Amino acid sequence: MEHPVDRRQIEVDGTELSYLTTGDDQDRPLLLLHGTFWSRVWQPVLPALGRVRRCIALDLPGCGASAGELDPDHATVPALGRTVLRAADALGLDGFDLAGHDIGGGIAQHLAATSDRVGRMVLMNSVMFDSWPVPAVERFRDPEVRAATSVEDLLEARATATRRSTVRELRDDELADYLSPWHEPARARSWTAMAAAADPRWTLDAVPALRTKALPTRLVWGRDDDFQRIGFARRYVEEIPGADLVEVAGRHIPTEDSPREVADAVIGHLDR
Repeated sequence: MEHPVDRRQIEVDGTELSYLTTGDDQDRPLLLLHGTFWSRVWQPVLPALGRVRRCIALDLPGCGASAGELDPDHATVPALGRTVLRAADALGLDGFDLAGHDIGGGIAQHLAATSDRVGRMVLMNSVMFDSWPVPAVERFRDPEVRAATSVEDLLEARATATRRSTVRELRDDELADYLSPWHEPARARSWTAMAAAADPRWTLDAVPALRTKALPTRLVWGRDDDFQRIGFARRYVEEIPGADLVEVAGRHIPTEDSPREVADAVIGHLDR
């Protein structure tokens, strides 16, 4: 039986953070992290994942449905990792499994490398090594570009990126749902701050500890991703002990293209 998916809030450092949740509160927690999108990327698979885990798909500060606003200093991978750990504390979570998409996967790798609280890890079309930032993100390192980017500019860019992230054509209402947070100026600025803070040194620095820890890790990848190419996933499996790869049909958001296959791959890993 699938559990309903609810949206709830938790206060972290005085900021109301929003998260999607499903599953039995007595089950082991699975924290799911987003990157340049928001918790919406996990929505298609949450009902299935809730059969085996207490799922918590967090919106980072200033992202998705969360309050607050990120600036580049607070949008680095280590800073966001600290926010995730404080959110876990606020939720009463000690140990947990961890899934990350896009830059959320970079946060997951950082936490796996620096914290003893992560059990199993899932990386879905994640940044890793020096795979990032892609040019469309890297341009926001320039403060003049950030200052000149209007809400309308960002919405147009995010619409293009979202359409490129799936094989199937998203319905108008689905695309509007993905774009909905960035109609608010604070969330638009938070997105450009995360883009400005994108830095491959955080994933490169995590590699030695990830090799040593050999954390059980499954990479689930939309094989036709133009943003985070599957060659990096194959390299990760070759270089990091304890990792394997499941390729599925899809692009950067495979939960939209192959939700059943993604859910099965994640559940198979978590239940091992």
